[in-house]
Amino acid sequence: MSGSSPAARLQQLFEGRRLTPTQRRIAHSMVRRAGDVPFLSSVELAELAGVSQPSVTRFAVALGFDGYPALRKHLREVAPAEPVPGCGDDAYNEYQQAVLGEIENLRHLAELLADPGPVERAGKLLAASRPLPVLGLRAASSQARGFGYFAAKVHPDVRVLDEGGSILHDRIHAARRAGATALICFALPRHPKEVVDALAYAQEQGLTVVAVADSAFAPVAKYSDLLIPAAVGTGLAFDTACAPMLLGRVLLEAMCDDLPDAQARLEEFDARAVARGLFVE
Repeated sequence: MSGSSPAARLQQLFEGRRLTPTQRRIAHSMVRRAGDVPFLSSVELAELAGVSQPSVTRFAVALGFDGYPALRKHLREVAPAEPVPGCGDDAYNEYQQAVLGEIENLRHLAELLADPGPVERAGKLLAASRPLPVLGLRAASSQARGFGYFAAKVHPDVRVLDEGGSILHDRIHAARRAGATALICFALPRHPKEVVDALAYAQEQGLTVVAVADSAFAPVAKYSDLLIPAAVGTGLAFDTACAPMLLGRVLLEAMCDDLPDAQARLEEFDARAVARGLFVE
């Protein structure tokens, strides 16, 4: 545990806890700002998470501490501060701070990937599923479509599910009947209820759910067999999703490693593209 990052050590503190949605929001905020949290007051943490100060106190008690001061003391011991580029530095404007925030998200993702086990397991699950459903609604629809676009170059049957409504369950059911064994879901804030319901249904149908979500505490966690978190940026009016996009490409790479004909399929596509004059050099 001593060799892990502050964010990872915080994550371990929360794992296995039955947290309310408000408490999950506080936990998520703490993981995202692991380097700063041990030195924040309860009021500052409440502002960071967008909750009330009493909610922070109740959160500390729920974790087994006498109050927030005891939790903060514990955090200073297990998650000491690390320098975060741009944090609290007035020299950067809001646009630069948003970029620096995304860099920090990518750094946390790199630390998470120091253990390649979950990604390798996900790659095997996705490569083996025929067909492979790829789910993402609303804000996450672009992630699903991007993953599906590239996955279709190496996987024989990819089905992107990027529209909700009553037909969504029908398409999941059809994929399962066609032989699907796994489903990958991209889940980003705000989390549509349809996605949660769809994953619950997918598990009922016997599909193994692999999820890319903004937090291990995201609502989809309850219905995910394997969840790999990648934080979103919140420094602009609309969230940015550089880390989830990169994680999607990493999962594609892991999937390719378990598809023996992936390279041949890519070469075949390139040859067809040249013959059709698809791209301008």
